[in-house]
Amino acid sequence: MSNIIAIVGRPNVGKSTLFNRLTESRKAIVDDMSGVTRDRHYGVGEWTDRQFTVIDTGGYVANSEDVYEAAIREQVMIAIEEASVLVFMVDVTTGITDLDDDIAQVLRRSNKPVFVCANKVDNTALYNEIHTFYGFGLGEVYPLSSMTGSGTGELLDEIVKNFEDIPEEENQLPKITIAGRPNVGKSSLVNALIGKERNIVTANAGTTRDSIKIHYNQFGHEFMLIDTAGLRKKTKVKENLEFYSVMRTIKALEEADVVVLMIDAVEGIESQDINIFHLAEKNKKGIVILINKWDLIEKNTQTMKAFEEQIYERIRPFTDVPIIFTSVLNKQRIFKAIEAALEVYKNRSKKIPTSKLNDVMLPLIEKFPPPALKGKHIKIKYITQINATSPMFAFFCNLPQYIKDPYKRFIENKLRENFDFSGAPIQIYFRQK
Repeated sequence: MSNIIAIVGRPNVGKSTLFNRLTESRKAIVDDMSGVTRDRHYGVGEWTDRQFTVIDTGGYVANSEDVYEAAIREQVMIAIEEASVLVFMVDVTTGITDLDDDIAQVLRRSNKPVFVCANKVDNTALYNEIHTFYGFGLGEVYPLSSMTGSGTGELLDEIVKNFEDIPEEENQLPKITIAGRPNVGKSSLVNALIGKERNIVTANAGTTRDSIKIHYNQFGHEFMLIDTAGLRKKTKVKENLEFYSVMRTIKALEEADVVVLMIDAVEGIESQDINIFHLAEKNKKGIVILINKWDLIEKNTQTMKAFEEQIYERIRPFTDVPIIFTSVLNKQRIFKAIEAALEVYKNRSKKIPTSKLNDVMLPLIEKFPPPALKGKHIKIKYITQINATSPMFAFFCNLPQYIKDPYKRFIENKLRENFDFSGAPIQIYFRQK
């Protein structure tokens, strides 16, 4: 099940600061000026071994005719509909405003778990001011300071209690999610694979309303196929079409083992494709890139190679990803895409014996050791694979703090060269021996 936290509230209450804290990033721009967050930010967080996605929405302004504020309002409504948990941020230094009341009214109708967070409680004198927010009738009020982090642990302890677990029987089959921008041919691919019109397909973007799960069991392959929704309906604000699509994709992506990212060959790889790719990578999902509508491209002997190089350039540094060129309309190479996805599934769950890992990697490390720092030589003595859902390795050494990212990438490349983890993100940790 997908676990999505949407942070909502009026402008300038500290939503982006909380987003940065929950995702341990500096992705959202933080400024005292209201309305800075117009784009949506998606990040991955973890608390007590539970992973979740965090959505930072723009500041909600009711009944405004400003085109940006209207767009933000629409996006907030979509986020409320799609999220599993809602964090309603208010400002303890200003108390309840008319805008807060408007948002509370929307949240009461959502039937979702709502956590009222009184932000900017930076000292004990302000603690008593939080009681006014009980007037919303939304239950417990959580005092916090998103700037210092005070109170966020208690908030997350309560939030994770509302997350759902994936039923055991769903865990047994590989889950492949078909993802991509609206109208790239996701539903057409599903129909071509299963050989019947399981999904409604039209030329209009936005036909698929929900993620559709299909149990596929043909030609010796068995897995769960998840077709992500494009969006619900064509709205006035064009950017919200993409936002709705991404919200649906996040939900399906979190349930997946492997993400098949479909890209339109005519339009090429776009920023939203990159966003989906990096979301899949951050969530440690297997990835296959599927270039659809290849029949519409004028080709010579170099076209495919040039297209691949362009994609690898955009998705760096994780470029060990299969790319399949297809035409769903002509059923060209569609089964090759599924075979690639199942191969990536195997790579993602591959376990390398510790003896083999050390036999292969230690001589390479001895030949190309980590650069000395401050006259100190780093010695890697032992390697083991950590038990996890995706490839994760621990390298035990004397001075782990001195190993920098370029050497970490070198190690990852050598692991890939020797053990074939194509399509699977790898995590590497250096630990004190």
